[in-house]
Amino acid sequence: MKEGGRKQGAPSPCAACKLLRRRCAQDCVFAPYFPADEPQKFANVHKVFGASNVNKMLQELPVHQRGDAVSSMVYEANARVRDPVYGCVGAISSLQQQIDALQTQLALAQAEVVHLRVRQTATLSNHGLSPASPSNSGSPSSRLMGSQMKPIFDMDMVDHTSLGESMWSC
Repeated sequence: MKEGGRKQGAPSPCAACKLLRRRCAQDCVFAPYFPADEPQKFANVHKVFGASNVNKMLQELPVHQRGDAVSSMVYEANARVRDPVYGCVGAISSLQQQIDALQTQLALAQAEVVHLRVRQTATLSNHGLSPASPSNSGSPSSRLMGSQMKPIFDMDMVDHTSLGESMWSC
């Protein structure tokens, strides 16, 4: 059974104490977050932030927030090791570029769908057929919706009765 990153009976130093070549005390602030079997985790954090700074940050935080802080530091340290100049910002920028490219592809696909629907409607009307519409498709829900349809662009979107006077008067 592990307790605080160490086995009971035979105290094994945590990854931080092992890297720093020091004795791992029972109340070591690093032990719960940097177990001995994950040495690279602390090595990257130490390389980017420094052991002393990490120690200070963890000491200043309440115990229930330390795990999240260590996760953030490990993520940032790993990103800095991969990309020393931009770190996390480089990853975020790359993902944003992917989002932009995918949104462009989506817009093109949606435009193509609209174009194909217009062509289909024109082809059907040239052959004397009428395309299925909500008002004549036959399903009860579409008939109900068709009787209550409003135009998409309602020109009178302002309730003039609530304004008290005409919006065109000076």
